[in-house]
Amino acid sequence: MPNTIARIMTKNPKSVGPNTSVMSAAKTMRTARVGSLFVKKGKKLVGILTDTDIVRRAVAGGKPLGKLTVEKIMTSPICTIEGSQTVDDAQDMMGDLGVRHLAVTRGGDIVGVVSVRDLLMFYKRYAQSKISEMDYSEPKIGQD
Repeated sequence: MPNTIARIMTKNPKSVGPNTSVMSAAKTMRTARVGSLFVKKGKKLVGILTDTDIVRRAVAGGKPLGKLTVEKIMTSPICTIEGSQTVDDAQDMMGDLGVRHLAVTRGGDIVGVVSVRDLLMFYKRYAQSKISEMDYSEPKIGQD
């Protein structure tokens, strides 16, 4: 079975409303131990808020985090990848787009999220499994 995005994604990603304060969203991210939240307006996902958005667009800009809403600093549109695509496809897409999070879709509906950290953990496990498959036994030296 190929290493698909659906196998490593986070299912049921967290979301907040567009009028949520950046401060409140940051606290939600900390509590949930995630680096992104989808921004949901009604039933529609309209953007993604990442830790990078908070740092670059809010904190570095000196904006008041208690009054600033996520809608003002979120990334929109959301970059997506189909869950059946490979982990390598996600790595290529993230590199090409310069993003650290991708929404994962199934039939056009967002069903999860995959982050750079997810890819790192996958490649770490993959490398460790390959290393453990290697034979480190001493070479046999023939006797005369």
